Amino acid sequence: MKAIVAVNKNWSIGKNGQLLYSIPGDMRFFRETTKGSTVIMGRKTLDSFPGGKPLKNRTNIVISSTPDEREGVVWASSPKDALLKTEDLNSAFLIGGATIYSQLIDYCTEAYVTIIDDYDMGDSFFPNLNKMNNWELYESSENFVENGYSYRFCKFKNNNPKEL
Repeated sequence: MKAIVAVNKNWSIGKNGQLLYSIPGDMRFFRETTKGSTVIMGRKTLDSFPGGKPLKNRTNIVISSTPDEREGVVWASSPKDALLKTEDLNSAFLIGGATIYSQLIDYCTEAYVTIIDDYDMGDSFFPNLNKMNNWELYESSENFVENGYSYRFCKFKNNNPKEL
């Protein structure tokens, strides 16, 4: 499984239940990278999508203790249940939010991290991979500028992922 996320220099990902940034190039990267895959998320992340509807052209696994009836959603009662319901972990992406990232990041083999050159302090965070012993940066793109923000696409690998 891989994680995919956009963070700033503080590793902030959101504030008040919303993303901190709207950068078309990052959104396009997310769509193209996760299309046809399984995405694993928490209920609040699902609720943040337009109309609370799951992402198209993906298998949407949502972790929640209070599932409801939504077409196109596979409900999981716990993070481990979500992993067990994933047919192919190699093609699955962890997409948030902060609690789900922190609970499952150690099971990820890679993380696709868009790093935005900004210090806005959000109220939710992705684990700082630069401070985690198992993780190392192995690829970084050139800088792009959009909507007044400079950003780059980075790939980290986990040298010792947990197994189920």
